[in-house]
Formats: sequence, C-alpha cells, structure tokens
Amino acid sequence: MSRSISLTRLLLVACSLAGVTYSHAATITTPRSDVELKVPEHYSADTPRPLVLLLHGYTSSGAGQDSYMKFSALVNEYNFLLLLPDGTVEKQGQKNRFWNATLTCCNMQASDVDDSTFLADLIAETKKRYAVDENQIYLIGHSNGGFMSHRLAYDHPETIAAIASLAGGAAPSELSGTPPTRPVNILQIHGSEDATIKYEGGEIRGTTYSSAHQTMESWVTYVAAAPATQVTDARLDLDVSIAGNETTVTHFDTQGNLALWTIQNGAHVPNLSDTFNRHVIEWLFAHSLEIIC
Repeated sequence: MSRSISLTRLLLVACSLAGVTYSHAATITTPRSDVELKVPEHYSADTPRPLVLLLHGYTSSGAGQDSYMKFSALVNEYNFLLLLPDGTVEKQGQKNRFWNATLTCCNMQASDVDDSTFLADLIAETKKRYAVDENQIYLIGHSNGGFMSHRLAYDHPETIAAIASLAGGAAPSELSGTPPTRPVNILQIHGSEDATIKYEGGEIRGTTYSSAHQTMESWVTYVAAAPATQVTDARLDLDVSIAGNETTVTHFDTQGNLALWTIQNGAHVPNLSDTFNRHVIEWLFAHSLEIIC
C-alpha cells in the first residue's frame, strides 16, 4: 500500500510540473569575482536575448536583491539573460557591500574602486559568451543600485538602452557635457514617504542628492535641452500594503522615454506587488536603443 501511495504522489508531482520550465544559472568570471547569470531554459546562441543587470542596494547582494524583486522568476517567460553582480565589500567597520556610484551614495570609506568600468566590462564579457541583443541592455537598481544605474546610463549611453531606478537618483552636476547621440530612457520609481532616500531630496553625510522630480528634470535638460512636460496619465499598483492603484505615472517628455512612477505613501523598501517586476520589465523592453545609421 505504501509503495502505491508513493507512486501516486510521484505521478501527481510530475503532472503538476508538466509544461513548467526553469531558468538555469551560469557564471561570468571577472577579475573581481564570479557573477551569477540566469539563463532562460530555451536559450539558443542563434537568438540574441535582452540582457538585464540587477544592482543591489547598500549592504545587500545580487542574490538578495533578486529575492526581493523576483526578476529571475520572469527569465523564461520574457526570454532574457539576468546578471546578479555584487558590489565591493568595505574594508572596515561592518564591511557592507556598496557601489561607488556618486559622491552621495554610497562610497562611505573613500574607496577608489571603479564600478562603472567593472559593470561595463561585465556586460562586454557576457556578450562574448552569450548571444546578447546589443539594443536591449538594461539596468535595474534599488537605492545605491539605483544611483549606480543612473551613473551607468550617463557613462555608457552607447551601451545601456534604459534603466529602472527604485529610490536612486542623479544630481544636475552629474549630468553635464555633450549629450548622447542616442536617447537615454530613464524610469525613476520612488516612494513619496521614503525616509532613507527622500522623495523631496536630502543629504547623506553632508552631500546633497536631488529630489525625484529634480532627477528627471535634470535628465530632460541633459538629453533634450528642453523643459520637462510632466504629464500624469496613468496609475499602477506597485505596493500591496497600500490600497488601490497608488502609483502615479508621470512622463517628462513627449516620447515617454523619461518617466517617474511615484508610489504615493510608499517607503524606501516598498511591499512590492506581484506585478511590480512585470511592469518594470515591460517598460524596459519597450525602450530599446535607437539604431543610428
């Protein structure tokens, strides 16, 4: 009888898994560290895929950020490659992981590590080993990772198609010089009640950072040299702890390439809805690099 029950259970498990596919993990080796890469189950070298880098917040890790945001759960469905890099570990104190993104956040111990070059090299190495769609390379970052996403978009506009930053930012002084020849697509997501990286702007250790609106206005000035339009025309549900569609969608240009999603009453670490990751991925994938002939 027990053998029959065990066989029945096995059959039930097999049936429940029928038609389900899973991504598998690979490794990209860099001089700094090995970086985990999530690869879709039906990956083929004959079909270039979008590449997404998920950049963690201060003290976290690539794996920890993915556990929170759950983008690896979408790798098969949306057929993309997902990199989960780790920042550098501080040499003193609590030895937290960080990205050397801006003067504001979060190089607390004056390290000379060049994370912009590290991440650009990581993208290049991944392209050598996997079929990557060069017009669909994206960054998603939270907090310190959000600041780092803005930094990469500024430093490497010829490579990065779009970024999505949750509670990150970029100061006007960090967006200067000759604008890129290709459009830079920026999605800023920010909780209005964020007490860590404040929606209205603030400072960290005496260094100021821009508000969410100032960040977007700075990008508009940098890439378009024109005033922001600021049209709010939709609402989303990104935080399950807040009733209704709490998030407003504001476009800062007529093409929809620069957008701010404000989580009304949202915190620094929102209680993300089940559709948060899908909303972000779909926005990013709708914004590939413009092909320049």
